[in-house]
Amino acid sequence: MKALILAAGEGLRCRPLTLARSKVMLPVANKPILEYIIRALAQNGIKEIVLVIGYKKERIMDYFRNGIDFGVNISYVNQEAQLGTAHAINLAEPMFNEKFIVLNGDNLIDEGIIRELKNGASGDVTLLTVMREQTTGYGVVLLDKGKISKIVEKPRDKISHLVNTGIYMFSPAIFEEIDNTPISETGEYAITDTIQRIIEHGGSVTNITSRGTWIDAVHSWDLLKANSVILGKIEDLKTVGVIEKGAVIIGDVAIGHNSVIRSGSYIVGPVVIGRNCNIGPSTTILPSTAIGDNCSISSFTEIENSIIMNDVRVGAGSYISNSIIGSNNSIGPHFIAEVGKDLKIEMKGMLHSADELGTVIGDNNLIGPCVLVRAGKMIATGCAVDSGVRVTKDIPKDSRVL
Repeated sequence: MKALILAAGEGLRCRPLTLARSKVMLPVANKPILEYIIRALAQNGIKEIVLVIGYKKERIMDYFRNGIDFGVNISYVNQEAQLGTAHAINLAEPMFNEKFIVLNGDNLIDEGIIRELKNGASGDVTLLTVMREQTTGYGVVLLDKGKISKIVEKPRDKISHLVNTGIYMFSPAIFEEIDNTPISETGEYAITDTIQRIIEHGGSVTNITSRGTWIDAVHSWDLLKANSVILGKIEDLKTVGVIEKGAVIIGDVAIGHNSVIRSGSYIVGPVVIGRNCNIGPSTTILPSTAIGDNCSISSFTEIENSIIMNDVRVGAGSYISNSIIGSNNSIGPHFIAEVGKDLKIEMKGMLHSADELGTVIGDNNLIGPCVLVRAGKMIATGCAVDSGVRVTKDIPKDSRVL
């Protein structure tokens, strides 16, 4: 059996992090989201994988290459124009001549999800669904006598708690159905429209409701929840770095090769720290934190429930909580990210809700000493923020803030 992973989109609602990488390459517990999907497939014996790529495709190809390091064989299909999920699937038609699995590359899953679909699929099409109390923003599924009668995309009212995960089992007959699928009102060819046509023409469309791990990180701040969940599930956290005398390590903590935890530092797991990092002295790192490779966290800094990507330097006396810091940032001493709850964050003229958030900072920024960022405010990429600035609004890319 083969699998097709849709990984061509940008992930606009995850900006500014996706200004430099596609959403599928955003790290959770120091691994890209897409890696979890590929490993889940490999654990189920699905070794032939086709990736549909587009936006920032070079980063995906450089990381995964031909898949040999992940125990799989990866082929690539380029989607030059983002014309919808059905269009993306159709591009890969020459590579499939038997039943295959389709997945979105930006959803975190575990191997149990794949196993349930692989073992329980039936009918012309099988959808994998999950039960959710909150279904706002998701497509939901209606059932009639055990078979799917309708897929409703993002309904305003709560008409079902059965969410469509976007994970499917198809036969090659789906390609003919896609060819007959009209363009949607949004200007895309949607695979849910194709499936709805199959239902209306009397085809058998079934579902499997899973209790496995399925996390859809819609916004950048949703990565924090995903990071917490994944860190809590990792059972093989290993320390191969150096812990100096006087440092205190409590709980499950992974410290990468050639990293040093200096004296007086206090770390409470679950925490993962990458390679070649210098932590402390007298630095506090609290649960659900992931720190990437080549990072330096100076003394008397506290970090909690946050994601720090590769090549980040944080000055002494800083406080970072419920925040995401992109790669190659230099942050001066006494940096503070305020934390707010029940925030309304405006993106492209629309308000989005964040339960709890400090800040989200993109890549390649230079932030001076004594900078304070108000809760929910974001700094894009390539910005320079001078000493003593209070960031009270979102900072666009390549800005200089005096």
